[in-house]
Amino acid sequence: MEQDVAYKLPSDIERESMRIIGEELGQLGIVLPPETEAVVKRVIHTTADFDYAQNLRFTDGAVERAAEAFRAGAVVVTDTNMARSGVSGAALSKLGGEVRCFMADADVAQAAKAQSTTRAAVCMEKAAHDYPGAVLAVGNAPTALLKICELMENGLRPALVVGVPVGFVNVVESKRRVFEACQKYGVPCIAAMGRKGGSNVAAAICNAILYTALDAVDPARRQERLK
Repeated sequence: MEQDVAYKLPSDIERESMRIIGEELGQLGIVLPPETEAVVKRVIHTTADFDYAQNLRFTDGAVERAAEAFRAGAVVVTDTNMARSGVSGAALSKLGGEVRCFMADADVAQAAKAQSTTRAAVCMEKAAHDYPGAVLAVGNAPTALLKICELMENGLRPALVVGVPVGFVNVVESKRRVFEACQKYGVPCIAAMGRKGGSNVAAAICNAILYTALDAVDPARRQERLK
C-alpha cells in the first residue's frame, strides 16, 4: 500500500526526502563526512540512487573552496543546456554569478568541425578563454573532461571541475584522468567514478554547493534567502 500523501509543499517534500535519505544511509552503515554530506544527499535526492554515496569522490576541501568561489561570483559553464537549465539561476544571481553553455553557439560548431573534435571539447576551450576561473560542470561528454586535463596542463585553474559524464566510451577513464589532474594541480574536483552520472547530477552538485554558499541548505531558509 502506498504512503498517505501527507507532504504537499515543496519545502516539506524536500525536507522529508532528505530525512529518508539520511535514515536509509544509516541503515546501510554509511556516515557521510560533514563537508560532503549536502552534495551527496542532493545527488541521491535527484537520482534516487544510493550508489552515489560510494561513487562520488572529492579532492580535499573541494566543497569549501567551490563555495568560496561562488560567494565571489563565479560563473558556471556546463557541457549541456540540460545541465545549464538545472543549475539554480536564482542562487547564482544572488551571489553575482551566472551559468553559461556554449554548445549551440555557431562558432563552437564551426571550430569543432575544423578541428575534427566534439563541440563539448571546444566549449571547454571557449570557457578557458572567456571565464578562466569558472566552475566547469560536465555531465555528458568525456571529451570535455579530457580537454580540461589538457587545458590544466597548459595553466588553466578552474574554480571547480565537476566530472560526472554518463555512458560507456571513455567515461571511466576520463573521470579518473581529470580527478588525478586536479589533484596534481590543486584544482577542486568532484567526480562520480564509474559509468553513472548525467547532466542532472552535474546540476545537483552545483546546486548543493550554491545552497551551502548561501547558508540555505534547508529549503525553508532557502526561500527566505532567495527572496
